Amino acid sequence: QVQLVESGGGVVQAGGSLRLSCAASGRTFITSAVGWFRQAPGKEREFVSAIDWTGADTYFADSVKGRFTISRDNAKNTVYLQMNSLKPEDTAVYSCAARSLVTNTNPDAYRYWGQGTQVTVSS
Repeated sequence: QVQLVESGGGVVQAGGSLRLSCAASGRTFITSAVGWFRQAPGKEREFVSAIDWTGADTYFADSVKGRFTISRDNAKNTVYLQMNSLKPEDTAVYSCAARSLVTNTNPDAYRYWGQGTQVTVSS
């Protein structure tokens, strides 16, 4: 079992930065891959980024590549999503999710989900 809690969302102007955190509890987190997904009003949930259980492999959606980075601190059971050069189109509810070992861009592949945190980017 893994429980996930996101934090760090908020309102920021275009060009600004936010760092989201995904704090986990549960013994299996250390062997879990973590993905970040987002969902804007009226749109489907979309993949943003993911990191495997070792932290060695990371993946990004084309829309955020070069602006977002992902990292994990297994000692703190936390995964971070650093978001720079934010754009109004990044506005969405961001959720983290966990699955065993390796990453996947399909949200249906993830077993555990957090409640989400709102990110709003004003123009």
